[in-house]
Formats: sequence, structure tokens, C-alpha cells
Amino acid sequence: MNTLNASVVNIESMDEISIVTFKTDDTQMKMMSLSLNMPIKIGSKIILGVKASSILIAKDLSGILSASNQLKCIIKSINTGVLLSSIKLSFFDSVIESIITKDSSLKMNLQVGDEVLAIIKASELSILKVV
Repeated sequence: MNTLNASVVNIESMDEISIVTFKTDDTQMKMMSLSLNMPIKIGSKIILGVKASSILIAKDLSGILSASNQLKCIIKSINTGVLLSSIKLSFFDSVIESIITKDSSLKMNLQVGDEVLAIIKASELSILKVV
């Protein structure tokens, strides 16, 4: 599980659906939740979590995506196995991992040092802990 330190900057709720906006480093991220089961408020310091298999990688992307969370990262390392590739990404002071298919990593010609976008849908982000 990847983790990122963040703080809550906005909470919007309607019925049982909430959109929570966080700030991590100088980047805003959003989480969609069907029920907020943690006591958070604006200013709360939290630890966000996202599975490695839920992080998409985009290289040389142009256009608009519906995904709320697009993190500018640098590829730190690539470990390619028989079926999957583990891509370690540097995001400010954090390192996050994306697991994609080997075919995708080869098709994209990913190299250490490449600038890429780590893309995370708001529904794939979760609050692991309130600090």
C-alpha cells in the first residue's frame, strides 16, 4: 500500500457521498467516499493510501482526463518480471509504486528518469489514518 501525508482542505457532502480535497506537498488530491467513517475536518492531518495496482502511468499525455488525481512524478526504478512491471515513482519527498503489465511498460518505453503522471481515480484513494 502506498502512503502519502496530506491535510484536509475541503469536504463536500450530499446524502452519504463525500468528496474530500487534500493537499500533499503542493498538489491537491480528491477522494470520493460513500461514507466517511473517520472524524476529519478541514485542517486534519491524515495519511492517504492507494494500492500500487490502482495507479495508472501516463507518459507524454495531452488532453483532459476525468481522473482527479494527476501527480507529476519521476521514474526512480523499474523492475520488470514475466508478467508485471513494478515502477517506483518519486513524488516530492515520497516514493510511490505503480504495478502495470509488462506489455504496457514496454509499449510505453518507460525509462528511469522519465517524467510521467501517476493517475489515481478519486474512488481509489482512501484515508488510512488521522494523525
